[in-house]
Amino acid sequence: MIPQGTIATATTAVETIAAVATAVAPGAGSVAIVRVSGPRAEPIARALFAAPGSQEWESHRVLYGHVIDPGSGERLDEALLLLMRAPRSFTREDVVEFHCHGGLVAVARVLEQVLAAGARRALPGEFSQRAFLNGRLDLTRAEAISELITARSRRAAQLALAGLDGGLERRIGALRARLLDQLAELEARVDFEDDLPPLEVDAVAMELAAVRAELLALVAEAAQGRVLREGLKVAIIGRPNVGKSSLLNALSGSARAIVADLPGTTRDLVESELVLRGVPLTLLDTAGIRPTDDRVEQLGIERSCAALAAADAVLLLFDLREGWGDADAALRELVPAGVPLLLVGNKADALPPAAADVGVPAGSKPNHVAISALAAEGLEALAAALLECCGASLGPGLEVALNQRQRDLAAEAAVALGRSLEAADQALPWDFWTIDLRQALRSLGAITGAEVNEAMLDRVFSRFCIGK
Repeated sequence: MIPQGTIATATTAVETIAAVATAVAPGAGSVAIVRVSGPRAEPIARALFAAPGSQEWESHRVLYGHVIDPGSGERLDEALLLLMRAPRSFTREDVVEFHCHGGLVAVARVLEQVLAAGARRALPGEFSQRAFLNGRLDLTRAEAISELITARSRRAAQLALAGLDGGLERRIGALRARLLDQLAELEARVDFEDDLPPLEVDAVAMELAAVRAELLALVAEAAQGRVLREGLKVAIIGRPNVGKSSLLNALSGSARAIVADLPGTTRDLVESELVLRGVPLTLLDTAGIRPTDDRVEQLGIERSCAALAAADAVLLLFDLREGWGDADAALRELVPAGVPLLLVGNKADALPPAAADVGVPAGSKPNHVAISALAAEGLEALAAALLECCGASLGPGLEVALNQRQRDLAAEAAVALGRSLEAADQALPWDFWTIDLRQALRSLGAITGAEVNEAMLDRVFSRFCIGK
């Protein structure tokens, strides 16, 4: 195990790493940052940066000047330099940032000189990994940084910020502390039972059960967190000319799909990304599924069927003016078992309100909503019904949510506590209780990084972006 606050290897302790810490693409941004961390960060900066006048090289002070090629004296870029001496930096090492002009050429030339001056190109997430190893962050905060960068909605960003502020670490830490208290009571009886008052068995069992219940609640809430972080993929299917493309355009607020009165207009998958009530969605407008001799349309229909298998939910659109027919029922049979299905009656504006449910299949009312895609009517009800059928209705009380790694560890801890409670029910000796209690503590420690091995760290931080 690697205790937090120590360096994993000698290599990590002595090497200086560097990477571009901003997105780089032609015309994508006016500023690019080259970040350097390690014992040679300041010497490299002094070798490459010419600051005119009498500017002082002080920590946390911005210098103005030029990045130069020390071999030829050529100016590579006009830039700002920020020096952050240890331990007052993100990694708790000496850190230097070159704030260069954006684009491809200038920042690439600066990074090239930094590497030539003795730095090594950083691996994905290596800056954050050093911050963890040097005690600057616990593992939940480090993962929250990555989740904040990749957030696709405001709710997802708020959830990541809660983790970055230590909300998850405090909650897991409090549960772990409660278990440590109970372990101390049990182990004391194992060694010194004759010298101590009798153990309050029911009180210990109640506390273990209470912690287990909180862990199970966190595991259940993780599903909502996954929806916020990863979003949902929703396929829109229906007969040709039923209004699928109009619905996609209405929800996305743009003309992403061609809308026409001719059947078979959509011949391929059309994707549109949007945020619906805080949940990121990828909508797939599929080709109308019908018998056809057109080979191009057949390929589109084949892709539509494949999209159904990969979708998190399916919207089956049908024409309320024509009512539910055999062709609609055949489409419903194509939806794989277990995939949430919402029936959406379109073109409700063409019917009187009392007739909006005409032709709706028997037993489908709970999973049915009437809309007008063309007039953008009923979309709020559609959004609520879609999230409800996916089990993704998010209440305002979700403050922290475990990611998949954390969820698995919390579930392991809950299972271990369940075994401890079984030992209590069977009145087994105290050391039988402690075996699984220690396992629960190890699992919770792995969530925050209190107990973690190098392989796990590599797996966690390899998912980060370069430069972070």
